[in-house]
Amino acid sequence: MPTDVYQSPLSERYASKEMQYIFSPDMKFKTWRKLWIALAETEKELGLNITDEQIEELKAHAEDINYDVAKAREKEVRHDVMSHVYAYGVQCPKAKGIIHLGATSCYVGDNTDIIVMNEALKLVRKKLVNVISKLAAFIEENKGVPTLAFTHFQPAQPTTVGKRATLWTQEFMMDLEDLDYVLSTLKLLGSKGTTGTQASFLELFEGDEEKIDKIDPMIAKKMGFTACYPVSGQTYSRKVDTRVLNILAGIAASAHKMSNDIRLLQHLKEVEEPFEKSQIGSSAMAYKRNPMRSERIASLSRYVIIDALNPAITSATQWFERTLDDSANKRLSIPEGFLAIDGILDLCLNVVDGLVVYPKVINKHLMSELPFMATENIMMDAVKAGGDRQELHEKIRTLSMEAGRNVKVEGKDNNLLELISEDESFGLSLEELKLLMEPSKYVGRAVTQCDAYLKNFVKPVLEKNKDLLGVSAEIKV
Repeated sequence: MPTDVYQSPLSERYASKEMQYIFSPDMKFKTWRKLWIALAETEKELGLNITDEQIEELKAHAEDINYDVAKAREKEVRHDVMSHVYAYGVQCPKAKGIIHLGATSCYVGDNTDIIVMNEALKLVRKKLVNVISKLAAFIEENKGVPTLAFTHFQPAQPTTVGKRATLWTQEFMMDLEDLDYVLSTLKLLGSKGTTGTQASFLELFEGDEEKIDKIDPMIAKKMGFTACYPVSGQTYSRKVDTRVLNILAGIAASAHKMSNDIRLLQHLKEVEEPFEKSQIGSSAMAYKRNPMRSERIASLSRYVIIDALNPAITSATQWFERTLDDSANKRLSIPEGFLAIDGILDLCLNVVDGLVVYPKVINKHLMSELPFMATENIMMDAVKAGGDRQELHEKIRTLSMEAGRNVKVEGKDNNLLELISEDESFGLSLEELKLLMEPSKYVGRAVTQCDAYLKNFVKPVLEKNKDLLGVSAEIKV
């Protein structure tokens, strides 16, 4: 790798080879040639004077792109599409006259962009399904582990470790629903000419509109799509790019939220991301185990969320049937958005698959707050024994404040149970109160909710996509 020129960190550090290939020159220019073949076949089948020999010649050179010829030609004509038309023609002398017949540059450019995004979304989908699968296993394993829940990052009624993970999973499931919808509605541009009117085909087919109506559906079928967008200018609507990158931004937001929670839990020493044997957490503090991968998820996710603004602004500012101020932006925003989300999902796969849970630390934190959580139950038991609810409520409030002061001001342990046992109004001994300190009594329906969510929502999706499961991620740095 050259060390004297800029290299994108997305390729060098984060994105997989699989995603990098999808946005590679080989993928792009081989797709151009496939589209030229599809166009020639369609025109031949609809009656234009194109021979089988010409088609076979085009197919024979669909893969072996003569890049040197194309690059030399582009220096002369300053047009990438016509340079590749010329290079293809050099290899296919019999067919050179019918390559790109009736088409504009956007025929190969825009249709290829859609095909590339379609392939990239499929890879994103595969990795997203695997993240959901690994989260489902984590939920199953930890659904019954009581933990202190937080609202406003203040101690709140307990939940379970698995139940908290259902919140992460549900957001990724929403992303999968959105992705499937956009993937199912993605269409090709087809071949509609310079302003979308198919005027060149009126000339080629001598006004036979019945044949012209067949062109787009035939091209779509040959390229593996069900349809083309029914109308266009010279390009497909840039709204399509907006919809696609909004999917990526949604996944990034879900990943960011999960990574934030993991980082906070690692601070509490309750849950940790994987930490390799020889990994260094800090150059200065040898004992540190920083949540570096979760931080990287958050970092890349912010990039993707902001990157989604690019196609939205581009879509909003296109003029009439076509302007070219989208081109440079698309070359950056779409590939890099996909490369970044690919890196994010690989990190998610790695982190979730290796999450370490520390039940004893979790229990310690929970038990330090549980007396406060149990006051409602304590009060109910005291009322059943003949106490006055209003009076007991005020006493518990007062005693809770005293215990809280002991913890926060004096740095002592929570002694609320001792304070309550010493108050005769409650009629409960310390032993009786300690019997109420069973964490599982305070997690509500968390375990049931985990089971129901996995059974009714997650597992059907995983079963439907079982052929995609088994992906593991290689983290480069």
